[in-house]
Amino acid sequence: MIDLTIDQFRNLKFEVRKRPILAPFGGAVVVADPSLLTPAEAPDGQWHMFLHTTFGVYHFRSADGIDFERVQKICAGMRPNINKVGDTYYLFYEKTRSLLANALTLVNLAKWRSTICVRLSRDLLHWSEPREVVGQAGGYEKGPRGSSISNPFLLETEDGYRLYFSCGLTFIKDCGFCEPTYIHYATSTTVDAGYQVAEAPILSPDREVRYLNLCSGCLKVYRLRDGYIGVQNGIYEEEGRSHSAILLLISRDGLHFDIDKVLVSPDEGDPKSWMHQFVYASHLVCHDGVLRLYFNARDTSDMVRGRECIGFAEAVAG
Repeated sequence: MIDLTIDQFRNLKFEVRKRPILAPFGGAVVVADPSLLTPAEAPDGQWHMFLHTTFGVYHFRSADGIDFERVQKICAGMRPNINKVGDTYYLFYEKTRSLLANALTLVNLAKWRSTICVRLSRDLLHWSEPREVVGQAGGYEKGPRGSSISNPFLLETEDGYRLYFSCGLTFIKDCGFCEPTYIHYATSTTVDAGYQVAEAPILSPDREVRYLNLCSGCLKVYRLRDGYIGVQNGIYEEEGRSHSAILLLISRDGLHFDIDKVLVSPDEGDPKSWMHQFVYASHLVCHDGVLRLYFNARDTSDMVRGRECIGFAEAVAG
């Protein structure tokens, strides 16, 4: 739980560090979807970040949460979410098909297929074999371009565990690739098995809502003293161009959300900015009383020139 009320969180301002902390490496053009453990959660008292590139899910380590070094590639896949429950670490992620099959989807010669899996570890170095935890979403995962279940995010509840996830695919014309259509969830009494998917998504695209007029992106949910907040990156279109902003959503039960305000906007005023057109998936963490919102951003929708990097914003009093 974040030890703030909803109103206290609303009054925070998130200031973006100007430079990204991690750029693409190893021939990839993206580093994306950061998920972190703070020093208090890690076995070695350091920061640990899990992310994906074109080639799979990676694990990085840092003494200060800014300068990261690579530890290992864990597996093929995307959009990781790391959690500590008891003395075990649970890495949820989007399991995809081969790199070749993924590439063929970009030129519409193959259909996408992904599910959510989990791997376990006691030391953040040795990982179990994957176990599928969500493989369907009542048909909401399916569409003309394939089947997608992605962006897992685990929340412990009084009754067990709630796994939020994205599903479906919406083609973004100026990007030339798809983004997630809906936000859905599943529940279980066991952290790594037995998830039952709810009947319908909790967030859907809406042409009448500015920041959701294309598709829903991803959602991370946090419990506060008097309710829940959601941190979501909606995908939206303005004047023929797509964008993404990180939004603050408010909820009393963690299932019904209202958009409150924008937390981080793309830097449209600087065409050379690393976050000129899109700010994407994020992870909110607290260390030594300071809130940091790690996220990835993209400079341009152009598929050839576009690059995605990881950076963060830090909360200050509004």
